[in-house]
Amino acid sequence: MGTSVAVAGASGYAGGELLRLLAGHPDFEVVAATAHSHAGQPVTDLHPQLVSYSDLSLADTTPDVLAGAELVFLALPHGASAALAAELPGSTRVVDLGADFRLADAAAWQRYYGGPHAGTWTYGLPELPGRRAAIAASDRVANTGCYAAAIILALAPLIAAGLVEADDVVVVAASGTSGAGRVAKPALLGSEVMADLSPYKVGVHQHVPEILQATGARTLSLTPVLAPMARGILATVTARPSTPGLTLDQVRQALADAYAGEPFVHLLPAGRQPHTAATLGSNSVHLQAELDASSGRVIVTSALDNLGKGAAGQAVQNANLMLGLAETTGLSADGIAP
Repeated sequence: MGTSVAVAGASGYAGGELLRLLAGHPDFEVVAATAHSHAGQPVTDLHPQLVSYSDLSLADTTPDVLAGAELVFLALPHGASAALAAELPGSTRVVDLGADFRLADAAAWQRYYGGPHAGTWTYGLPELPGRRAAIAASDRVANTGCYAAAIILALAPLIAAGLVEADDVVVVAASGTSGAGRVAKPALLGSEVMADLSPYKVGVHQHVPEILQATGARTLSLTPVLAPMARGILATVTARPSTPGLTLDQVRQALADAYAGEPFVHLLPAGRQPHTAATLGSNSVHLQAELDASSGRVIVTSALDNLGKGAAGQAVQNANLMLGLAETTGLSADGIAP
């Protein structure tokens, strides 16, 4: 018998990916999976790929159902986690995949999300300096946002090393449709998405304050783009060099030093650009760096699976640390292809 685990919001894409990863985890046992409108339905009605859960039905998302687990994953819409978490026993370890507890600045929460700020939990990005120890010592951890994970890992080491300016960071990032959740929306219909690219939340995306908080950047312009694919994120992060004469070797060395020995962050060989497809099904991030021949700006491209390292995989990685398990348990650095 392993640690008993519950997944709230198991009917969604991130919740389904969590169940898939947990099914192969040797130390976790799923005792409850909950949903709202789909409560009472078999898990396989929503996730027919999860045949190992053929005997499990979705329960109502209530504190009583979740309190029976030693570890709870909250895969709920932004703003829905705080009230539920407040009713769970203090002894229950919780990883929140939503945004409710990511931000330290209440004013930033109000500006980008609206409503009261619920507070701040330990930020769950293990590859940042000092985060592993903090996560391991915590009972409540706030998972990163999907765009945020891709951008922070590309940018944070360069600001920390003093190689790029903290102002005027510009990001264009494309995401698959699963990042928008499973709720039916006209803009996400196949006939609307196929053979199309469309920007959204331009200049006001909610992950901006999280990225600023985690990287030390002061200003950042983010243009998210909806791409005609189910999952994956490709971010192009550009920043001004902080000193004249910065070389590509210096940029690549800073990234290599920051992620030396990291199981899930991979700086690709020079000249090889990241592909979203290469990260699908994995907990990996693929990075590449270049210098722009015209402007001299530093460019770091970053790819990950928004449901993997951008959500469920990251959550399992954090849970492993919280429970003193090997960080890689139940997770793969290898993607699936084709």
